[in-house]
Amino acid sequence: MALKDFAFEVLKKDNYARCGLIITHRGNIQTPAFMPVGTQATVKACRIEDIKKTGSEIILSNTYHLMIRPGVNRIESIGGLHEFMNCDLPILTDSGGFQVMSLSKLNKIDREKGAIFNSHIDGKKFYLSPEESIRIQLGLNSDILMIMDECPKNTKDYEVIKKSMELSLYWAKRSKKAFGKNPQKALFGIIQGGLFKDLRLKSLNELIKLEFDGYALGGLAVGESQKEMFKVLDDIKSKLPEEKPHYLMGVGTPSDILGAVRRGIDMFDCVLPTRSGRTGLAFTWGGRINIKNNKYQTDNSPLDPECDNLSLNKYSKNYLNHLFNTNEILASMLLSLHNINFYQELMSAIRQNINNGTFDEFHDKYINKL
Repeated sequence: MALKDFAFEVLKKDNYARCGLIITHRGNIQTPAFMPVGTQATVKACRIEDIKKTGSEIILSNTYHLMIRPGVNRIESIGGLHEFMNCDLPILTDSGGFQVMSLSKLNKIDREKGAIFNSHIDGKKFYLSPEESIRIQLGLNSDILMIMDECPKNTKDYEVIKKSMELSLYWAKRSKKAFGKNPQKALFGIIQGGLFKDLRLKSLNELIKLEFDGYALGGLAVGESQKEMFKVLDDIKSKLPEEKPHYLMGVGTPSDILGAVRRGIDMFDCVLPTRSGRTGLAFTWGGRINIKNNKYQTDNSPLDPECDNLSLNKYSKNYLNHLFNTNEILASMLLSLHNINFYQELMSAIRQNINNGTFDEFHDKYINKL
């Protein structure tokens, strides 16, 4: 059977909120979609088969970390990430651009050479150019690739953001050329420009000229307020290409997602569900719960009575409190999976309400509750 080319279709709109379908040869992805983060070829504390049971249809992995360990050659030698981690879901790989910012003490930026890293593991030097980032992602055999960009730290310095945005555009052109023609894969451009409307629009307009398969917003979730983030989305939402998926990188909380969907965003990823799960914080339809709180020592009710995944409701708050307070590994496993499941239930409810034309009511009910 011939492999399907990458494609995207908008199926229903409710103002700017929209339901769509991303088509890949590994399976279709309903949007709005949340991608669990599998940084190092694993979604922390969760098995892939359990991730699939939550309704997850795509995961994200990290180019920078996999480049350092175990190295792209080791993964490529067995056919790519899917074979390496026994995952038949589509995989999106980021480009390493975020690490240019988050690990800035260990790197420097060169316009031609890209990011020059000293590994945070052993100090070994790496060069991550736009061409090398694409080569690594193709070696990982991911289904959606991201261009190499510079993700600047949160600042109101216009000239700093302008210079960074222009560098990202230069790298975008090089990334597109290095990607070549791969119709079964997709390459997304990344819109930069900080909190400045004119820079965001310039970045978007130049990326549209390069004709990417999707458009992501980078440089957010780096310390700005939610209000500031939503303003960036409001500034750009009417200009995003209607026929392409819109991806907000590294976001976020349930309320972030609700507000961003309202502004036309189709795809999300964030480490929050698993990171919170490892520290005892649960997301539920009734709000957030710190399961380590002493008041749950006598609470034999399920973590979330409204959770549709009944296998996760076998465990009481009392028991989960005990697991966390005795540092049992099962605690992280159960709560991480619960949180991913909650996020997927949220995305399913979002899609249902968009299809019913009731998304605004759903948004208003939960925006301050979750």
